[in-house]
Amino acid sequence: MSEAVMMRHIEILLVEDSPTDALLTREALNTAKLLNKLHVVDNGVDAIAFLRREGPYAHVPRPDLILLDLNLPRMDGREVLRAIKADDDLKIIPVVVLTSSDAEEDILKSYDLHANCYITKPVEFDKFVTVVRSIHEFWFAVVTLPPQPHTEAIPDAQPPG
Repeated sequence: MSEAVMMRHIEILLVEDSPTDALLTREALNTAKLLNKLHVVDNGVDAIAFLRREGPYAHVPRPDLILLDLNLPRMDGREVLRAIKADDDLKIIPVVVLTSSDAEEDILKSYDLHANCYITKPVEFDKFVTVVRSIHEFWFAVVTLPPQPHTEAIPDAQPPG
C-alpha cells in the first residue's frame, strides 16, 4: 500500500440502489476491519454529481475507488461508467463493477466502457466479505494508485450583497 494511502482513510464511493446490498457492503468492510470511509449514493445522477462535487456534494472527498452497480435508477450504471471514463478528471479513478448480473453482455459492455474489473456479487454473506476483502487488498495493497489531486472542493460562491 502506498505511504500516502496508509496515512489516511481510503475513500470508497459505492453506487448502489439496493439498501440491503449497500448495508451488506458496509458490513463486509467492517467485518474485514478495513480502514475506509464509505460514501453511498443510490442512483447514477447522484454518482456523477458526487464525483464532480456538485450541489450537496460540493465538499466531498474524491474517492480512491468506485464500486458501481449496473442496474441503477435515473442513470444506468453503464452510463455512469461511460461518463466517468470520458471525463479527464475522473477517468483515472478505478471503477469496480460489483453487480448481481453474470450476463456475458454486461461483462463485455463493462470492459468495453473501460471498467477496471467486473465482479458478480455472491449471495452468501461470508463469500461477499471475502470478495470485499479481496477488492480492498488488491486495490490498496497490491496496486499503485494515482495520487489524489491537491485541489480541494471549491466552496459554493456566495451571491454579492
